[in-house]
Amino acid sequence: MAHGLTISGVLEELREEFPDLTVSKVRFLDAQGLVSPKRSDSGYRRYSHEDIDRLRFVLRAQRDRFWPLKVIRDALDAYDRGLTPDEDVMATAVPAVPAQHVDEDVPSEEQLTAAPRENLSLTRDELARGAQASTSLIDDLVTFGLIRADSGGHFDADALAVATAAAGLAEFGVQARHLRPFRLAADREVGLVEQVPLRDTTQRVTIAQRALALHIALVKAGLRH
Repeated sequence: MAHGLTISGVLEELREEFPDLTVSKVRFLDAQGLVSPKRSDSGYRRYSHEDIDRLRFVLRAQRDRFWPLKVIRDALDAYDRGLTPDEDVMATAVPAVPAQHVDEDVPSEEQLTAAPRENLSLTRDELARGAQASTSLIDDLVTFGLIRADSGGHFDADALAVATAAAGLAEFGVQARHLRPFRLAADREVGLVEQVPLRDTTQRVTIAQRALALHIALVKAGLRH
């Protein structure tokens, strides 16, 4: 059974703002496809809260902005596709694309520029313990170019971060050889940043942050689809 208001209930709901609204007007807007209430088992229209909001939008657009039905229909279609009303451009009936905020998964500029512990110098075994990884994984990470030791055979804080992440993936059966594409992708992203003419290091960090935002957005989109 469909729940919601009957047409008389709709008139009662909207009467204060639209005292001249009639049953025939609501049915006309329904026939024009501007609102599509569900039907009860007995065939009567039942209007949901969303239907009421659509009717209110249509009636305000006609009364306050003198929009023709085609313009209203196009605007409603845009809202149904996720766009949002933009009060600054409502006079032109152009819905706005929702504002995109910085993804919380994208490192901040402060995080990207934070210096690692410069005095950290780990042996192979220490790196394995610190990353909670096997020494064989550490050897594989070196083999596939994900981390590298200095001339004295020691590893820095960056290697510890990479090894820790790799150890987490290893818990799910992801081996070091599977991680080689990450190294190649990271090198390409760094190369792209370095090719852009820059006036100062701040620009370089900003471009790196936006490249990471693109990377994360692509991965999330791929997982969803």
